[in-house]
Amino acid sequence: MTSLTTSPFTLEIDRVLKAPATSIWKCWTVPDLLMQWFCPRPWKVVKADMDLRVGGQADFTMQGPNGETFSNPGVYLAIEENRRLVFTDAFQSGWLPAGKPFMVGEVLLSETGENFTHYIARAHHWNAQDMEDHLNRGFKAGWNAAADQLEELARSL
Repeated sequence: MTSLTTSPFTLEIDRVLKAPATSIWKCWTVPDLLMQWFCPRPWKVVKADMDLRVGGQADFTMQGPNGETFSNPGVYLAIEENRRLVFTDAFQSGWLPAGKPFMVGEVLLSETGENFTHYIARAHHWNAQDMEDHLNRGFKAGWNAAADQLEELARSL
């Protein structure tokens, strides 16, 4: 499995989840499943459009408890089924540059035993300010809470 090189602007969570990699993969790649776990409660995903191919569009819209919405449009850069998913907001469908890019997301999965998966989720940022902004918006707590929700859902499949 090839991984992106980390940089001083990379944030990461690294955990072992009690679920098989195939189930975690489904939760990342099936819209109805992704909507159940992708952002920490009380936030929720209200739209998940996925064209799961390199260059395909990924567009997730999150909604907060007060009705505020946050859209996450982008494209897939790399797909290795049950092992690796890379996406970015730097491009939109058709490889057209998007507005100001924020990050490249990378998910790495490797089975560590029966029904256990080593799970690494990375946010590679363009600069220190974007990384700092992500930290200040709750990267660690938010991405770990989402990983807890992912694990719970994946275990139920």
